[in-house]
Amino acid sequence: MIKYALICDQEHPFEGWFGASADYDDQAARGLVDCPVCGSKTVRKQIMAPAVSGTKRRGPSVEAPSPQVQAMMMEAMGKVRAHVEDNFDYVGDRFAREARDIHEGKSEDRGIYGEATPKEVRALKEDGVQVAALPPAPPKKSEVN
Repeated sequence: MIKYALICDQEHPFEGWFGASADYDDQAARGLVDCPVCGSKTVRKQIMAPAVSGTKRRGPSVEAPSPQVQAMMMEAMGKVRAHVEDNFDYVGDRFAREARDIHEGKSEDRGIYGEATPKEVRALKEDGVQVAALPPAPPKKSEVN
């Protein structure tokens, strides 16, 4: 496993774990890597210092999650997504407007999901509207290496 420090075009930093260095390039080229904050698929690697073994201990080491932990996390994210899709109203590209209307009391208070541009998400957050990215749909078996 290899961990990359990533950043989207909206300057949201996050980490990504990949089986090998070529896996990032392949998944990014197929549009499978996206920002967990805003959903942007314009993602690039950040400059990182290599992890070099030495004799001095600088703090607790962080290891890649085991395959079992990764599977558990993927299952949990899938359950969150399924719960939202089963119980919230899908509003499509009207998400930003509807979220703002709910926040301002102009629309019924309910759970919604849909699509919003990174600019719309930033504006909602700046105005105190609570929004979060929905976990990505699990990749289709044909898309996994």
